[in-house]
This record gives sequence, C-alpha cells and structure tokens, in this order.
Amino acid sequence: MNDPLKNRLALNPIGFSSNAGRWRTEAMRSHSSPRLIFFYKGQGRMTVAGLTAGYGPNNLIFIPAHVMYGFDAGPTVFGQILSIPSAMASEWPDEHTHLRLREVHAQKEIALHFDNLERELGSDRTGHSRAAHYYLGILSVFFQRQLELRPAEMIDVRSDSSAARLVAAYTDLVERDYASGQGVAEYARSLGVTPTHLTRCCNQTCGRSALAILNDRILYEARLLLRETKQPIKDISAQLGFTSAAYFSRSFQAHTGKTPSSFRKTGQGQTFLSH
Repeated sequence: MNDPLKNRLALNPIGFSSNAGRWRTEAMRSHSSPRLIFFYKGQGRMTVAGLTAGYGPNNLIFIPAHVMYGFDAGPTVFGQILSIPSAMASEWPDEHTHLRLREVHAQKEIALHFDNLERELGSDRTGHSRAAHYYLGILSVFFQRQLELRPAEMIDVRSDSSAARLVAAYTDLVERDYASGQGVAEYARSLGVTPTHLTRCCNQTCGRSALAILNDRILYEARLLLRETKQPIKDISAQLGFTSAAYFSRSFQAHTGKTPSSFRKTGQGQTFLSH
C-alpha cells in the first residue's frame, strides 16, 4: 500500500481510549520511511524484525524503513510515534535500535525534543515546517549520542543468534513478497531451511509461528485497505495474492471474526494510529 507519510514529517500519539483496533499496533507492518517510537508511560512487548523484547517508560525504539514491527499497547501505555522523512533517513542508524533512557537528564532532554517537534508541527507560524525539520536533526544527534553512551549490558545480544538472524531474514522476505501468494514452504526454501526449522526459530525469537507472522502481515494490509480505501474487495483480494475473493473472505473471517464487507461497514478498530 502506498505510504502517505513517506516524505512527510509527522507525529502521532500512542494511547488507546478502548481496546478496539488493537490490530493497528499489534499486527506486523512496516513503512517506506523510518519511524521513531517514544514510550513515556506504561510497559509492554514489541516485536521488531521477528525479535520480541519488553519496553517501558522512557524507551526509544528506532525502526528503519521496510522493517516489520508491531507492539502491544494497553490502556496504561502512552507515547508518540515519529514519522521520519525518507530524505533524512541517512541521519539515523541502519539497524533497528532500542534505547532505554535511565538518566534523568536524558529523560528530560528527550521530552523537550518531542515537545519542540509537536509545537512546531502544530503551529501555523512562519517557518514552522523548517523549524520542525531542524528539531528532527537535533533529535537525531541526541539519539546518536545516547547510542554511544549505551552500556554494554543494555545491548540485546539475542539479535546475534543464528535463530534471530534467520527470522530477521524471513521477515525481510515476507515484507518484500507478502502479496505474492507464497506460503511458508516457499520462503523456507529461499532461505535454505525447512519449514519446521523456520517455525521453530520464529517461536524461539517471538513466540509465534512462521505462518502466523505471514498471515499477520497480510491481514494488517487487508484491514488497512478495507478501512482506508474504496477498492472493491475482489481487487484487494487479487492485490494481496489470494486466488479468489471467496478464499480471501473465508480467510479474513477465520482470523478476524468478520467478513471483509462487514469489517469495512462497521468501522471496527478505528483508533489513533493509521500508518
């Protein structure tokens, strides 16, 4: 799906008013430009490139373009998700990065950076857009400095395991080809492993099977297309690699409890985060 935020700096809140629409955060998805997520209250679990880890207050998670992620966000979780324009992606790391800010001065500084961004993005004053982009540049410097100061014990060494590397490669392939109609067996073959081994590694790193990851990504896109476009269901079915609209409808209902048409009509799941 075309990403309308690819070349636009934007800031969206994280925080539910109800439990509806958990798919908008929990389901696997990616974007065509980077994201920086700042959790300032609450805790939960987040999966990035097939590796699940906990997060808490004053955590920053950077996610490069085209890297799959999802997170649970209960009623006590609040934060912000920053969409970084593609033109500024080179100022950020090449790999997804999780920073846990423990020092009080760093916590105050990150809050100030996000306040400055929010103020300028919501302003109509002369030069507000340019000011917001400058603040984003300053934020990237803050992030780099904090990354250099990160204690060794805060680095998640699990990402260097053979299982994590395999699952990361799998999620990369899924993100590239989820609409191709391929099954887990085809992905496993491309990676030179058996479907059983691939699923074993997925369960080890994120607690879900290879098929669940694939279905999650497809269903997120299906929901998004149903919610935010007027495309006919048969066209969405074909776009996502299903052999028929009937098969798509059965699969969608089996996983969500609703048919595609009823999901579109009811507007279930509409919440704070669209992209």
